[in-house]
Amino acid sequence: MVTDFALLRLLQLISPSLPIGMYCYSQGLEMAVDDGLLTNEDQTSEWIEGVMARCIARVDLPLFIRFYRAWENNDNESITHWSHTLIACRETAELRAEDRQTGQALARLLYALEIEKSGIWMRRSDTTLVNIFAFTSVNWQIPVREAAVGYLWSWLENQVLCAVKLVPLGQVAGQKLLTRLADNIPNLVDSAFDIHDDNIGGSAFSLALMSSRHEMQYSRLFRS
Repeated sequence: MVTDFALLRLLQLISPSLPIGMYCYSQGLEMAVDDGLLTNEDQTSEWIEGVMARCIARVDLPLFIRFYRAWENNDNESITHWSHTLIACRETAELRAEDRQTGQALARLLYALEIEKSGIWMRRSDTTLVNIFAFTSVNWQIPVREAAVGYLWSWLENQVLCAVKLVPLGQVAGQKLLTRLADNIPNLVDSAFDIHDDNIGGSAFSLALMSSRHEMQYSRLFRS
């Protein structure tokens, strides 16, 4: 069971106030809104649900579990291997940059909190958010399943916050989206534990397309 200390640290780690800049990234959602693909709550729900199930649950979550185990065992070779695997799964320059920048920002925060082992990841080109999130979870003794649930919740909350600003949706509609889509989180996390190494990978063509086109979007609020 998660202890009170670990729960408090998990809440700190997934808080929107964590200074790693997640609010700067929409992961292609801004381009989808600009193209008129997302104009209401139902379309937004379908988009976020699809990306969550086909990409995050099949790439980020199973790799998070592997990073977590590797950090538990101080297995640097596996950490490097899975870092390169994750980067290869990111289909656009913006998504790769987002992973690197947020991961390095989290590493800098941890270093400022006197977790010196994070220092090497502040500038490494293969730094990813999933990896440093797993490192933090192990360091703060957050159980792996609870940490994975928190990671997916944090991703979902950020996407909904972006949609509230961009579509735009009202605050109540945003809370309805969170309530509805969060119901999928436990099953997606459980399924991630069953994914074999050879089956890690997922893609949504529209996400890759919108993300690549966002790099050239004329006017934008978000960095991805």
